[in-house]
Amino acid sequence: MKSYAAVDLGASSGRVMVGRVGPDSLELSEAHRFPNRPVRVPEGLRWDVLGLYAGVLDGLRAAGQVDSVGIDSWAVDYGLLDADGALLGNPVHYRDSRTEGVAEQVWATVPAEELYAATGLQYAPFNTLYQLTAARGSAQLAYAKRLLLVPDLLAYWLTGEQGTELTNASTTQLIDPRTRNWSYDVASRLGIDLDLFAPLRQPGDFAGVLRGEVLEETGLSGPVPVTAVGSHDTASAVAAVPAEGERFAYICTGTWSLAGLELGAPVLTEESRAANFTNELGLDGTVRYLRNIMGLWLLQECVRAWGEPDLGALLLDASKVPALRSVVDAGDAAFLAPGRMPERIAEACRASGQPVPASPAEITRCILDSLALAHRRAVRDAERLADHPVDVVHVVGGGTRNALLCQLTADACGLPVVAGPTEAAALGNVLVQARTHGLVGDLGDGRRLLTRTQPLTRYEPRGDAARWSEAEARLTRW
Repeated sequence: MKSYAAVDLGASSGRVMVGRVGPDSLELSEAHRFPNRPVRVPEGLRWDVLGLYAGVLDGLRAAGQVDSVGIDSWAVDYGLLDADGALLGNPVHYRDSRTEGVAEQVWATVPAEELYAATGLQYAPFNTLYQLTAARGSAQLAYAKRLLLVPDLLAYWLTGEQGTELTNASTTQLIDPRTRNWSYDVASRLGIDLDLFAPLRQPGDFAGVLRGEVLEETGLSGPVPVTAVGSHDTASAVAAVPAEGERFAYICTGTWSLAGLELGAPVLTEESRAANFTNELGLDGTVRYLRNIMGLWLLQECVRAWGEPDLGALLLDASKVPALRSVVDAGDAAFLAPGRMPERIAEACRASGQPVPASPAEITRCILDSLALAHRRAVRDAERLADHPVDVVHVVGGGTRNALLCQLTADACGLPVVAGPTEAAALGNVLVQARTHGLVGDLGDGRRLLTRTQPLTRYEPRGDAARWSEAEARLTRW
């Protein structure tokens, strides 16, 4: 067996996991978990990337000797380096307000329809393209000689080598999903200098070895290679979907819900753009055709506002609340910013003429019903737009621990839901590293290994499908 350290950074916490892989075995354990707390400073919301790097070093020390290291994280955000390779300030958080109104500026030069046809990326106000447009004229961007997406920045600090991993690059809205290379025309028209980006890397590429100072800090014996994985955490999570065949949908659940299909080619139609589907790149030439849904962020923010009550008891109470009494659009950008989430959900229900949830249990049930409904809409829209039938829905990520959400998703979609693995991003990260050592074959081989070795739970649909249709009709009337 060989051991691999998977650095997996989420929007609220980071972790270093150790995967041990053999010819027919795959074991995952947690070496270290650490918080990811954004910081609001006078100029806006920022990531504490130095704290994250310290957590990575602590995690590698706890992991012990490994055969390789891989890093995945959330998408779109980046650090700027000067000519000496020094970081020019903490990376801006994607929830920062600096991109408000920027999309309209971009569309005045490259209309939204042309932008989608060229890049296949859904509209989200925080896409890297909009962040770079918002930063135009800033001192940091003026002095910058290199831009590294978050996982590539951490890999640079570990190795001294610079690169831009492709799956994460595809979230910048500067990649052509057909050529799997930069969209030079879009960048040129918008005045974005693609020379800021380091050369593209593919998942599985060699990304350097741990520097001597890192070996000394972590107690590891070199050389320890760093392997480029699907560095967008969703790319790694989708690689760890334990599916058979092609007729499946996936929902990567956590702070966000990413719901969609794995395809062989992008869908770049105007109808797809209007439905706000994105075409991000995955492993082995695949396309992750999906819709971003606000996800468990809605519940996380409410729980924070309520003083961190026991989540198990809250979900039990929510399960006793009548179903589909009130629902909100879980993809609405009105819920993007932090703060006052219970009040904002209540206000949305009031504005739509529905009963207003008051207690934490009622608001929690509203959130979970709304997420299940959003999952249903995304899966059905993806099937139709891609002409790709689905027989089963795979739920991976943190939401697999939420049995009520998984059951509601099966009920809403009218399809079986297979839940697991929970640590999908870390497992996908590990599988790519194992492939470089010849322990795992192609994407299908990795998925079969997951099916044999990871605990999975199946939920069958139940209840009246017409009630979900009626709730969906309520949303479309608003």
